Amino acid sequence: MEPLALRLWQNDDLPLLHRANSPEMTAHLNGPETIEQVEDRHARYLGYLETGEARMFAILLGGVAVGSIGYWKVTWREQEAWETGWFVLPEAQGHGVAARALALLIDDLREEEAESGRHVLVAFPGVDNPASNAVCRRAGFEYVGSTTDVFREQPLVMNECALDLGSPR
Repeated sequence: MEPLALRLWQNDDLPLLHRANSPEMTAHLNGPETIEQVEDRHARYLGYLETGEARMFAILLGGVAVGSIGYWKVTWREQEAWETGWFVLPEAQGHGVAARALALLIDDLREEEAESGRHVLVAFPGVDNPASNAVCRRAGFEYVGSTTDVFREQPLVMNECALDLGSPR
């Protein structure tokens, strides 16, 4: 099994976002963004470290960037929480990369959790995204329900999955 690591988001990670902005990669997210939206997102990722609002990472498999994962502050069901999301490029899919990256992210977040007062990590995979829903189950998230929200100007039906960061690993 190739070594997997998370590296904080860097300026030269922009091509990773462009590669993930294909119709196939965004099928469960209501389609691709514009080039300007991708570049704005990259700039936000870079700025998050300074504000402490979020931490975004490149997923490295054998030292090569194959995806992204991160967490950011949200209010969910009237409580302060963290939200997570990820993507893995097609050539690295189907090998447990997202699940392994999420496990590393949870470890990172558990260290942060004591200071932040946020004890829940939530994820919102599309109801029609079996791979991301499986990643949540594998990481120990509990299915809480489903919700519909507007994402990229269209309704998106998502599962609500939650993980108590204080629960045993």
